[in-house]
Amino acid sequence: MNTVPSARLTTVAVVAAPVLMALYGGIRLLDGSRDPGPGWLVGHSLLLLALLLFAPLLVALERAPGPRRTPGARVAGRVALGAAFTGLAASLGQIGIDLYVGAVAVDKADQNRLFDAVQSRPGVEPLFYSALPLLFHLGLLALLVGASVGAGRVLRRWSPVLMAVGTVLTAADLAFLPLAAVCQLVALAPLAGFGPGVRRPVAA
Repeated sequence: MNTVPSARLTTVAVVAAPVLMALYGGIRLLDGSRDPGPGWLVGHSLLLLALLLFAPLLVALERAPGPRRTPGARVAGRVALGAAFTGLAASLGQIGIDLYVGAVAVDKADQNRLFDAVQSRPGVEPLFYSALPLLFHLGLLALLVGASVGAGRVLRRWSPVLMAVGTVLTAADLAFLPLAAVCQLVALAPLAGFGPGVRRPVAA
């Protein structure tokens, strides 16, 4: 099988996902970007694209050689991949809600009213805003750990730590998103073959 398109997609995603995340974070810092209007829509559209690009990254991490790829390691990788994709789907649903509200709201008060109406529906809060989105970060971190240990590792040992730092920064304040995106880029760069002494994962 020709793995060049897969390798190219991985390289693009490694660079583009953090860059788009940083752009979204930068837009959030502009006046009026949190009100209904172009800033809100453009920023959330960039975030949507960034998260979509994490899909091939998750697959590439799960297919990474890792520590001997024992049956147990393969099962753990698939569980982590399933958790990450579940959380990713929930996060994409959240952005879909945000884009809808930003598109139809006429002002900030109307935006708040629409968010209250949507989020007050049973199940919406845990499914799209709290519980399930956490699975993306937990699954991603588990995949990073699996790809950063053992003789066949494709990531640096500090990659999971750096990704965790970025996650904590955004959890503390979304104003740190550009800095968190830098952490993501540096943590994932070896996956695309950037840097000395790294191995690119081979697509199955």
